[in-house]
Amino acid sequence: MTEARRERLRRGGLAALEVCVLAALYYGSARLGLLQQLVRGQVTPVWPPSGIAVAALLMRGPRVWPGITLGAFLVNITLGPSFAAVLAITAGNTLAPLCSYALLRRTGFRDELDRLRDALALIFLGAFTGMLISATAGSAALVFSGALSPDQFWSTWMVWWTGDAMGVLVVTPVLLVLRRARLPRGVPAVRWVEALLLAGVAIGVGLLEASPTPLLFLAFPLLFWAAFRFHLSGAAPCALAVSTFAILAAARRSGPFAGHDLVSNMITLQAFNGSAALTALLLAAILGERAQSQREIELACRQLADMVSKITDDDHHPLLARGPGTTGADAGKADGGAATTGVTAGTGDDEAATKGGGAGGGALGAGEGDDAGATRTGGHRTRQRSSPHP
Repeated sequence: MTEARRERLRRGGLAALEVCVLAALYYGSARLGLLQQLVRGQVTPVWPPSGIAVAALLMRGPRVWPGITLGAFLVNITLGPSFAAVLAITAGNTLAPLCSYALLRRTGFRDELDRLRDALALIFLGAFTGMLISATAGSAALVFSGALSPDQFWSTWMVWWTGDAMGVLVVTPVLLVLRRARLPRGVPAVRWVEALLLAGVAIGVGLLEASPTPLLFLAFPLLFWAAFRFHLSGAAPCALAVSTFAILAAARRSGPFAGHDLVSNMITLQAFNGSAALTALLLAAILGERAQSQREIELACRQLADMVSKITDDDHHPLLARGPGTTGADAGKADGGAATTGVTAGTGDDEAATKGGGAGGGALGAGEGDDAGATRTGGHRTRQRSSPHP
């Protein structure tokens, strides 16, 4: 009983620790996201906590949802506008990731994101569908509390929804990759050089995005390179990097975002972020499926080659022949048949002798015995002269 209670306490302590860690991550990432707010100090173009919440649910299960609620409440209690609005926003921020998690698990989502169906599920179910709840609940709470006018509902809703969806698209894949990250062994030095070069180019492209010349399109060759060479492990961080630089430029209204109103900048920014995330996830998933198919084909070829080799070895097993055109098995059968015939013949002779004695040693008895012996020896008859003496 003591051991069972101790085990329950240990599990409860681990669960409480997970909740606290998730709440801290949610709160910290929310503070970073609020640095680039666009509407009323609490609506941002990318909301990283939504991506962290979905990733935590996928990795640890729905039991960590109190961490999402606690983190969302701590963030929004300092923003207002009223306690009722804070509760409504907190509820929306909690239900949205839970809905995304339920939809993803319903479709058989795999955390490896190595299938096209997994990438499509994360995009259309985890990001675009699940985050409708938080955007609707949050925007409605701000309107009903008087913090926003009714005519600002849809613009606020659009920014809120796309911000939460982008958080799932650019943050969740990176966290899922980091969960499976291991220090590679036996990797050639040229691969490390290529990885460092990719990181440097990603930073350079990010800086060009903020330049006065509209060079956002340079991000797509980078994403293709990352996906082809490093699959999701390279494509997901690069998508996060180029999206972060674009958000910084949009928040400062610099580069291609200068001289435009909020709606135009949000459309441009979210179109770019969505395209970058879709390109990275879909391309990495397609290449992952191709690599998996190639591994399965190679495995099947090796198994087939092993089967053919085994069959060939069985057909060429060394046997000694007993004669021309006679295998060892045939010779063994022939020897066995001869031995059996000899025994049968001997038995026939004994029967013949017995019958001869019973008839008084007459020639007829001997003849019958000889005929019986001949019959039992398979037709090879050996006649014996009966003795003239009784």
